[in-house]
Amino acid sequence: MKIETIPGDKVLENAPCPCGCPPGDEPVLSGGDRLNGLPGHFHVVQCRTCGLKRTNPRPDSSSIGNFYPADYDPYTQSMNAPSPPKSGGWRGMARSFFDTQSTILPLVEPGRMLEIGCAAGAFMKVMENRGWKVQGLEPSAEAAEFARTRGCEVANCDLESATFPEESLDLILGWMVLEHLHSPVACLRNMHRWLRPDGWLVFSVPNAGSYEWKMFRDAWFALQLPTHLFHYDRRTIETVLNESGWRLERVFFQRNNANLVYSLGYRCRDWGLVRLGDYLVEGPLASSVLFRLLTYPYAWLASRFGAAGRMTVWAKKS
Repeated sequence: MKIETIPGDKVLENAPCPCGCPPGDEPVLSGGDRLNGLPGHFHVVQCRTCGLKRTNPRPDSSSIGNFYPADYDPYTQSMNAPSPPKSGGWRGMARSFFDTQSTILPLVEPGRMLEIGCAAGAFMKVMENRGWKVQGLEPSAEAAEFARTRGCEVANCDLESATFPEESLDLILGWMVLEHLHSPVACLRNMHRWLRPDGWLVFSVPNAGSYEWKMFRDAWFALQLPTHLFHYDRRTIETVLNESGWRLERVFFQRNNANLVYSLGYRCRDWGLVRLGDYLVEGPLASSVLFRLLTYPYAWLASRFGAAGRMTVWAKKS
């Protein structure tokens, strides 16, 4: 049911819990679009039955594209991504030490792979170099066209409207995509049909059960209202997978502390420390080697106890 509009004729809608739970939510927090600075105020609620958190009301499918500008960070990062680095030498050892487990994959023989939300195709090229036959889905026309210039086979459409032959894929990937979907259960059921019986579904999502969520709440960088429509934790991601016909195999809690810097930057802006906040959000600190070294103990502990800000999930058909 459409309930209101915000500037620019963007339409908000109420949406029930996708797991089919009885009506009944409790408010969690509210906030604005900190990432792009677009107008609007949004609310996160939690289903009283299954515990899944979601943005509600939310931009409907005809309006959500207005919150993804051409300079949306994942698009620009993928467009500017360098060629895959070599793995040997001391640089390879350093990368292994700092590995965040963000794109960790099962050890399987290369086959046919689909990346949902592939942006400009940077990771598709990584997998192609590993011997995979790659395809991608990307709702941004500009990012999809850029991926095609790299030689990638990319369909410019959203996951809800995509079609593939049944049991035609060996691996389906999605890096920070599931939280953006209007209908995650329906989309996961579609992917269930496309994957072969012994295939793998691998994806990453922000972890709303993390220390970061508890510390920063509405200033948490990974909250990203309103484009993040769902806010999963370890328990609720398994609930959604089970509802869709999947079996959760493993969860890796990523050793990534960049969100700490950005979230603190948001909070500094709230406190009136605008120049410091801008430096933390827009400066190079989060990607610096010194910062990674200083915060690695915290990153390891948060990962070890399942409280890191991001999760990488492996699932198979049940």
